[in-house]
Amino acid sequence: MQSHDETVPDTRYRRDVSNGENAPMLRIGMLCPYSLSLPGGVQMQVLGLARELRAMGHEVRVLGPCDGAPPEPFVTPLGKSLPTAANGSVAPIAPDPSAALRTIRALNDEAFDVLHLHEPIAPGITMTALMLRLAPTVGTFHAAGDSASYKYVNKPSRWLASRIDIRVAVSKDAELLASRYLGGSYEILGNGIEINRYVKEAMSVDKYAKSKTPTIFFCGRHEPRKGLDVLLQAMQFLPSDVELWIASDGSDTERLKREWAHDARVKWLGRINDDEKIRRMQEATVFCAPSLHGESFGVVLLEAMAAGTPVVASNIAGYQNVATHDVDALLVEPNDERGLASALAKVMTNTRLSTRLIEAGHVRVDESSMRNLAEKYVAVYRRALEMEQNGQGDGYAHRQSPGASQGRWRPSRMLALFEHRLLRK
Repeated sequence: MQSHDETVPDTRYRRDVSNGENAPMLRIGMLCPYSLSLPGGVQMQVLGLARELRAMGHEVRVLGPCDGAPPEPFVTPLGKSLPTAANGSVAPIAPDPSAALRTIRALNDEAFDVLHLHEPIAPGITMTALMLRLAPTVGTFHAAGDSASYKYVNKPSRWLASRIDIRVAVSKDAELLASRYLGGSYEILGNGIEINRYVKEAMSVDKYAKSKTPTIFFCGRHEPRKGLDVLLQAMQFLPSDVELWIASDGSDTERLKREWAHDARVKWLGRINDDEKIRRMQEATVFCAPSLHGESFGVVLLEAMAAGTPVVASNIAGYQNVATHDVDALLVEPNDERGLASALAKVMTNTRLSTRLIEAGHVRVDESSMRNLAEKYVAVYRRALEMEQNGQGDGYAHRQSPGASQGRWRPSRMLALFEHRLLRK
C-alpha cells in the first residue's frame, strides 16, 4: 500500500469542488451494512441523513440489505440479511457473494461523486465497497465497546480502513474502539435527529396529549445489554397504576413475556413503525433507556427529548454524550432496579422536575438537528473530493515502484478492472 504522499490525481476524475454558495450539488452513495427494512439506530441515522441531504438538493441513493420492501424510494436493496452476533447484539448484515456482486454492479453503474460508508469495516457490502473503492470515501464508525472482528482479523481490517479518506466517529467511545484496533485519526460528528418529525404544532397538542395513566415507554431490542430485565424488575417498586409500554422484540422477548405474564401493567407492543413510535413517545409520561453497556451515542434519548417527554436513562458513557444528569435527563447507575424505580417515580410525580427536564431537552435537541449534521457532512464530502483532486486520496493512482522513473504512474488495480465500463467522470 502506498502512502498518500506518493499519489497523483487521475485526470479522468477532475471536477469543480469549490465550497462557495454556488458549489455544485453532489451525487452521494450512502451504504449501510444493516438491513434497512429492520429497525436500528444506524439504519435510522442513514435514512434520516439521506432525507436531509436530498432536501438540501443533493442526489443521494442509499444502498443496503432489505428483508422486505425498501423503506424509501431512494433505497437500492442489495439482497436479504443474515442475522449475525456482534457487540452483544444481533446484526442483520449481508456478507454473501450475491450481495457483494450487487454492490459492485450498483457502485459502478451509479457513478457516485463520493461514497459514505456507515460501519465501513462491518462484514458485507461496506467491506466490498472499500475493496473496490470507486470514489472518494468517507467512513462513519458507530460502534462502541469492543469488536471481535477488529481484534481477530486486525491486519485485513487495518488495510481496509487505510482506504478511507476521512474517518468519522459518532462519539468519543466510537473513536476509542476504532482507533484502538484500526489506528488513524477521526473527526467526531454526533448523530442527528429530524426535529420536524417530532415537534408538535400548536393545533396538534390535543392529538398527542399525555396518557392519563402514568406510563413508561421502552423502545429497543430485547437483549441483555439493553437492560429491559432491569426495567421490568423496577416495576415491582412502582405503584399499581403505572403502565409500561414495551416496543420492538429480540432474543429475550419470549422469555420475558413468560416471566412477566402475571403483570397486566406491562403492554407488549411488538415492532412498531416510526409514526407509532413518535406517537407513543409523545403520549408517554417518561421514556426509559436502561441499557447496561455497548451504547455509542444515545440518539433514542434525543428522540424522546424532541417528542417533549422527560428521560430516565442509565449513567453510561454512550448516554452521557447526549444527556446531563439532572439537567435534561435523570441518569441512574446501570443494573440498579431500585434506583431506576426511584428516578422514574420522581419524574412521574414531580411536575416541576418533569417540565424542567422537557425544556432543557428541547435546547439539547436543537443542537443536534439533522440539518446541522448534514451541512457538516457536505463539508466533509467536499474535502474528500478536494483530496482526490490534489492527489491525496487513496486508491486512484500509485507510483509504479520505488525505482520507477519520475512522472510515471499506474492506475489502481481495482479501477483497472472497470476501465472500459466506469461511468464516474
